[in-house]
Amino acid sequence: MERLKSIWFYWTLVLMFIISMIAKQLSHVSFLKLFGHLVIALVIGMLLQTSAPLKEQTKKDIPFISNKFLRLGIILLGFKLALDKLLVEGKKTLLLAFCVVLFMIVLTYVLCRIFKVDKELALLSSCGCGICGAAAVMGVSSQLRAKTENSVLAVAVVAILGTIFTLIEVTLKPYLGLSAYEYGIFTGSSLHEIAHAVAAGGAGGQVALDTAILAKLSRVLMLIVVAGVLVVINLRSKEKETGKMPMPYFIIGFILMSILGSYVNILKPLAPYFVDVAYIFLGMAMAALGMSVNFTVIKKRGLRVFSACFLSSVILMGVCYLVAKFIF
Repeated sequence: MERLKSIWFYWTLVLMFIISMIAKQLSHVSFLKLFGHLVIALVIGMLLQTSAPLKEQTKKDIPFISNKFLRLGIILLGFKLALDKLLVEGKKTLLLAFCVVLFMIVLTYVLCRIFKVDKELALLSSCGCGICGAAAVMGVSSQLRAKTENSVLAVAVVAILGTIFTLIEVTLKPYLGLSAYEYGIFTGSSLHEIAHAVAAGGAGGQVALDTAILAKLSRVLMLIVVAGVLVVINLRSKEKETGKMPMPYFIIGFILMSILGSYVNILKPLAPYFVDVAYIFLGMAMAALGMSVNFTVIKKRGLRVFSACFLSSVILMGVCYLVAKFIF
C-alpha cells in the first residue's frame, strides 16, 4: 500500500512538471504572453479538475507539491533580482517602488474591506497588485498559510487586471505625451506582473523596455520588505500561541540567491537558467493549486474583490502617470 502511494506521488509530480512545461511553452505564444507562465499553469490545473478520477488520485499529494515547490521556486527566483544593477542604476526607481508598494497595498486593502472582502483575501490581493502579481500572492500566501481558494482568487484577479491595464496603457501611449524613459517608468511602476511591464514597455522601444524592467524589478525587491513585515507579525503571533518562533527559510533563501546572483561573478551567467528552473517549480505549484481550487467560492466572492482591485489599479495608473510626467 505504501509502495502504491509512493508511485502515485511520483506520477503526480511528473504530471505537475509536464503541465508547467506546457504552460512555459504556451507563454511564448503571442496572445498568451500577457498571462504568463504561472497563470497558464494555474488554468491548466483548474481544467484538469474536470477529470474526477484524476482529481481523486492526486488530491493527497497536491498540498505537498503546491507548498514545497512554491518555496523552492521563490528561493531560486532571487536570481532574477540584479541587486548590483538596481542599487547603482535604480536609486530613484527603488524609492518610487517603495512608495508605490506601500500606497497600493494600503489603498487596495482598504478598498477591499469597504467592498466587504475578508481580511486574508484582501491582503493577498493587495500584495499581488502592489508588488509583482502571482509570485507575490504565492509568497505572501505561504507566510499567511492562506486558504487555497483565496490564493487562487487573488492570482486570477491580478492576472486579469494586469492584462486589462496593459492593453489600456499601450492604447493610451500615443496620447500620454511621455518620453520613452518616462513611459518606461509609467508602465514598470503601474502594472502588476513582470510580463505585463515587459509587454507594455516594449511598445515604447528599447529605452522604455529597459526602464520598465528596472522599475518593475525595484517593486519585486519590495517582496523582501513586505515578507519581512509579515515574518515579524507571524513570529509574534506564533510565539504567543506556541512559544516557538518559526523561521521563513524560503525568504532568507530568496535574499541569499539575490546576493549570489548579483555579486558572485561565476554565477552571473547562470542566473537566467536558475530563473527558468524557478518558474518551472512555481508553475508546478500553480498547477497543483489549480487542481485544488473551489469554484463555488470563486464564483461567490470574485466580483467584490475584482471591483476593489480594479478601482485601486485605476488610481495607481493615474498616480504613476503624474509621477512619470512631472518627477522623472
